[in-house]
Amino acid sequence: MDPKIVRTVLRRQPFSPFTLRLADGRELHVPDRHSMAMPLRQVIVIHPDESSTRLEPSQIVSIDEGTDSLPPLAPPASNGG
Repeated sequence: MDPKIVRTVLRRQPFSPFTLRLADGRELHVPDRHSMAMPLRQVIVIHPDESSTRLEPSQIVSIDEGTDSLPPLAPPASNGG
C-alpha cells in the first residue's frame, strides 16, 4: 500500500482506531496514534505489551477503519513525475 495513504489514516483529526490487514492474513490493530510509527518507509506497530511489529507498507493490503463517519480516502495527488 502507498505509505501516503497509511500516513493519512494515522494523522486524521480526530484520530479513529483502525486495523491493518496484511498480505499474510495477520491483522494489526492501531488503537491510538502512539501505537504506530512510520520511519523511512517502514511501519512499526507497538502492541499493548510493548513488543512491536516492523513491516514494509507493501505488506499492507487494506486498512479497516473503526467508523463509517469518516470521509473516504482520496488517492494521493500525483506530483507529475
